[in-house]
Amino acid sequence: MSGWCWRSSAVTHGLMALFAMGSWVSVNSLWVELPVIVNELPEGWNLPAYLSVLIAFGNLGPIAVTVTHHCAPGRLNERLLIHCIQALAFVTSAFLAVFWSHTVVIGGQDRSLPFLLFTFLLSLVCCTSNVTFLPFMFRYPPQYIRTFFIGQGLSALFPCIVALGQGVGKLECKDVNGTMHPEYLKENFPAQNFFWFLFVMLFISAISFWALTQRNAESQQQQQYAPPQALDAGETKEEETCQLQNGDTPASEEQPPAPAFWTPRNIYLLVLLGVSNALTNGVLPSVQSFTCLPYSPMTFHLSVVLGNIANPLACFVAMFVILRSSSGLGVLSLAGGVFAAYLLALAALSPCPPLREDTAGVALVVISWIVFTGLFSYLKVVVGTLLHEAGHAALLWCGISIQAGSLIGALTMFPLVNIYNVFSRAKECMDNCVHV
Repeated sequence: MSGWCWRSSAVTHGLMALFAMGSWVSVNSLWVELPVIVNELPEGWNLPAYLSVLIAFGNLGPIAVTVTHHCAPGRLNERLLIHCIQALAFVTSAFLAVFWSHTVVIGGQDRSLPFLLFTFLLSLVCCTSNVTFLPFMFRYPPQYIRTFFIGQGLSALFPCIVALGQGVGKLECKDVNGTMHPEYLKENFPAQNFFWFLFVMLFISAISFWALTQRNAESQQQQQYAPPQALDAGETKEEETCQLQNGDTPASEEQPPAPAFWTPRNIYLLVLLGVSNALTNGVLPSVQSFTCLPYSPMTFHLSVVLGNIANPLACFVAMFVILRSSSGLGVLSLAGGVFAAYLLALAALSPCPPLREDTAGVALVVISWIVFTGLFSYLKVVVGTLLHEAGHAALLWCGISIQAGSLIGALTMFPLVNIYNVFSRAKECMDNCVHV
């Protein structure tokens, strides 16, 4: 009975989600912990700019993997590469938890060199995961790639929940000589504990991937030594399909040659995927504080938490409903774009957006973040599923498109937010629109 449970598809789905959780959990954790660490490190509130640049440099990993695939097709051992980057993330997170607050003197000034170095290594791992984890998914039937995206949603949800439990960014407005001043409350536990939580999540992800590879090896042995009648009696059609595609040999080598990949439809899907990731991973996260904080800190927290819950929920819906129509996907993208435009307009009008002191305004902001995140999360899962059907190379380009879109979105917003100051922040504990 235990052996049957171990081989069941439910276990595979669970392991797949935990494996995918490790893809972007490191960078997501660094972002949500920024309000704590900026008060400790000498760079202060310049740290977000450093983090954005280091994530951009993390794209050296995807570039190296793509060049290797191009110059030596079929030579790259994806499973071994995934083990290596998971080990790098695992070790780096342990060093981060111990040495994150250490500084060194460079040019006569204290610099948080250890933190910046560990941030770069974790960014390298996260960026490389898009072009290694996704192509590896071609070994599995299409339904598992939907579970994979659910796991990626959890990589944002779990750190956010822990950060809320930590009490990140909580403040009180206190009257000092007739003037209200913000006073930030002490966190419930230090940043070091949060980074150890990151260490645990990466460990769980690595163990889950190891378990998946062990199941693959067992499936191969059973196919090699078990009599045919035993296989027919004890396995469902889905499990046989999993065994066929879960082996160390890519499914593309066991099936007839796939049709040409660069068709208008596939290019269209890649463009949709790139645009959606530019918005969800680069453009809108850069201005989320501008869209929410003018209403209240609670509005910001609700938007972050409920938006991150909408991500895995939308991926779960895609487990059962797949929209294959190109026009339907276009309409879905336009609908998500409407909510994105509304949120960008709110950010541009910060710190005095419409309905600022109205409950309806708060509800509109939170609902917009939920719907925007949900629509584009569903779109990404559907596109990933359709590209899975186009072959192994399609999943590689799927990862490249995700990473390219995210990078373009982040690089576009960085100068607007950090250099040209296009968006104005709302100041805590004061009426920012008293003269408006």
